[in-house]
Parts: sequence; C-alpha cells; structure tokens
Amino acid sequence: MPKTKDPPERVGLVGTRPGGKGDADGQTRPRLLLVDDDRIIVDSLSEFLRLEGYEVVGVDSVAEAVTQLGRNSFNLVISDVNMPKSDGFELLRTIRDRFPEVVTVVITGYGTIESAVEAIKMGAYDYLTKPIVDDEIRLVVQRALQQQSLLRENRVLKQQLAMRYSLDNVLGQDYKMVRVFDLIDTVAETRTTILVTGESGTGKSLIARAIHQRSDRRDKPFVEVSCGAIPETLLESELFGHAKGSFTGAVADKDGKFKAAEGGTIFLDEINSASPAFQVKLLRVLQEKKYEPVGSNDTVSADVRVVLASNVDLKKEVDEGRFRQDLYYRINVVTVEIPSLAERLGDIPLLTAGFLKKYRAEVRKEVLDFTPEAMQALQRYHWPGNVRELENAVERAVVLCKGRHITPDDLPGHVFETPPERQGSGDAGSFTPMSLKLALEDPERRIIEAALRANNWNRQTTAEMLEINRTTLYKKMKRFALEFDPAKHGA
Repeated sequence: MPKTKDPPERVGLVGTRPGGKGDADGQTRPRLLLVDDDRIIVDSLSEFLRLEGYEVVGVDSVAEAVTQLGRNSFNLVISDVNMPKSDGFELLRTIRDRFPEVVTVVITGYGTIESAVEAIKMGAYDYLTKPIVDDEIRLVVQRALQQQSLLRENRVLKQQLAMRYSLDNVLGQDYKMVRVFDLIDTVAETRTTILVTGESGTGKSLIARAIHQRSDRRDKPFVEVSCGAIPETLLESELFGHAKGSFTGAVADKDGKFKAAEGGTIFLDEINSASPAFQVKLLRVLQEKKYEPVGSNDTVSADVRVVLASNVDLKKEVDEGRFRQDLYYRINVVTVEIPSLAERLGDIPLLTAGFLKKYRAEVRKEVLDFTPEAMQALQRYHWPGNVRELENAVERAVVLCKGRHITPDDLPGHVFETPPERQGSGDAGSFTPMSLKLALEDPERRIIEAALRANNWNRQTTAEMLEINRTTLYKKMKRFALEFDPAKHGA
C-alpha cells in the first residue's frame, strides 16, 4: 500500500483542463483515467494518485475507458498495454483520433519493452514498467501533465493565430476589397502561384497569410521572406539552403526557407528586388518543384505553395529589362490587386474602429470613439502610407488621448496637410475616386481659412465676407478644426 504523504507542489498543473472537481481554494484538479484489467493495480494506483492531489477514475477495460473519455474530460490516461479482448494499442489509436488533447502513458511488464516502444511511436508520451515505483510514477505524471498543458496552449495559440490572420480579419466594405475577398476564396484551395500587388502598407502580407489560412495547408508552416531585406549574395542560400564549405562561413549544412515551409506556404515579398540569377532558380522551383542547395549536387523536391508580392509594376520592370519576362508570366497566373487606402476612403471608419479596439486594449484606456471632426480629418487625408500609416495614426491617437473621445488634436499634424493630388488643376489623370461631398471639403476648408486670415480671425467679419451667418461659420470651423493658434499663424 502506498505511503501517505503531503501532495507535492504542482506549479502550472492545476487547472490545465476543465472538468475536474475543485480544490478547497476553488482551483481545478487534473483528471486521470487508469486502465488495467488487474483490479488490484487500478485500486492501489488510484489511491496513491488521489493522495498526490489528482482526481482519478479507474476502469478495467478499453471499452469502459472509451466510454469514460466520451462522457468526461481527462488530462491524462495511464493504460496497460496487454489486456484481454482489446489491448492498449486500440485505446491509443482511439485517443489519437478522437481525443488528441489527452496525453497517454502506457504500463508494461519487464518482458514487453518492445510493446512500450511501439506505443511511444503511436503517440504515447512515456511508459512505466511493472512493478510501479511511487517516485517514478509521480515524476512521469507531473511531466505528462506539463506536456498536456503545452498541447492545449499550442492549440489555443494556433486558434488565435488563425483568427488573427483569417480573411475575416481583413477589414473592408469597399467593392474593390469585396472583389479581393471573392478572388481569395476562389483560389485559396488551389496550388496556383499567386502574385499580390499593391502599394507599401496596403496589407499584402496579411492577404498572403489569409490565403494560407483559407487553404488546406493551414496546419503547415507559413514562412515569410522579404527579398529586399536580404543581401543579394545571401538570398539564394537563405531560401534554398547551402552545403558545408560552399562559401566562406558555411561551417555546416543549412536548410533554407523552402525546406522550412515544406507542406505549407512561402511568401516572397518584394520579389521585384531579386537578382536575375536568382530569378532563374526561382523559375525552376515554380515549374519543376525542385531545387539544389548552394554548393550541393543533391536535388530537393519542394511541396510548397508560393505567394509573391511586389509594390512596383512588374510589367514595367519587364519592359525596362529589370525583371525576367518568363518569370513574370509564370507568376502572373492569378494576381490579387490590393487597392490603396485613398481608393477606398469609405473603409476608414471600419478600419479605425478595428484599430481602436486593438490599441485601447493594449494601452488600457477607455477611449470610446473618434469625434466627427477627427473622423472627417482622417477621411480627407490622402494616406500615402496606406493602412499601415492609418494604424500608426490610430495607435498614436489612443496613446495621446486624454479623454474618452479622440479629437483632431490627438492626430498627427501631417493628417491636416493638403493632399498633393488636390492642389493641381483637377486633371482627370490624377483624380482619386471619392464622393462629391468629400471632394469639396478641402477647397471649402482652404477658402474659410484664407478668409479668417484676411480678417484677422474675426468671425463676424469673415461670416459677412463669405455671406453666411456666424453660427454656420462657427460649425464649419469646428468641423475643419480651424482654431486661431498664435504660434501657428504668426501672431
């Protein structure tokens, strides 16, 4: 009979999985399922583990164990390998297929170590040999529960990652973004190479991740490589790996990013910066799904979905001889064009709401929304940095906001600068699609500001000059954030 002793301290084990009974302090105890056809072993081991602080259920058959697993939640299963009717291997297969979060430890006799090794190959965490030693099982159970906790944490992190990079997280109601979403849904499940185009900051990386999460490769790696950030001499080695001694500093064999992405997706950003020599090798990978590491004669097969991105016009690069024509036509099978933020200004309220929710949680501020004046300022700005610039502006506003509403004073000063495309003569070639109301706001603002300056910011005189009443002028000044500032206006 096991000796009675105080339960050991189990840091990080309590509460690893719901379903157990609570301790006196309200915490949940880990639940264990014992499976052995020898009832003496079940009763003895159950008593010992209960004294260790665990909740234990003991059964004497695989069928009853499967029934218990279907009815209750367990952290750990400890099962004998050799049992009549159904053995421990059948239970392992059932747990692996139906209860992947449950960790298994097998029990075996001294003469059946080979069976234990086979059980490990089938997914068992560890094995115990009979007769079972108290200290040994105490340590194995603690480690197995830590493993179960890690498995559960890993699953939660994967779910969070999938939510973060899912297509549902790419915000947009503009018809151009709706077309992008439809195209992604159509091509995500295929193996087709995809080219993502758009200005810097439009979210090409997010789109590439959304394609990966939407595909049947979502459980495999997603590897992102910025071709422009890697020196030309190292890019080939970085992607395809190298053999020991292939160049100075190659002290050992090294796998490349393509190997790391095996079975998943590799995203090659700024592909326009790749050298002609590298473009040739990339073309072969796309066509034949094979490559050789630098300095090696071994050919490696690549089961990798390739998504590429460029922030410049690749067709123009081809015409000017900076990008291979054959590679261009090979990667330009399906092109996802991400519109600039200036082309979808109507999405700004939706985007800012998402960024506001994110950063007020990080900064821990009760910032509710943007004032109408602040939102109008955001929608008037031309956003050369696109969605990335908008996100940075929202983060800054949340940090600086002193109240519950973000005002124009919380926004970066450059947001109020006149967009270059609105300073010209109105040439159709430089026109950015927008509503007539929004297009007229900037000229109206500049006219009112000029009139205020001309009248030394006297509202009554300015209202008479513009032939509007003083209340209307005041409302427009508030909307356009036009307040007299001695430092700004040279007073």
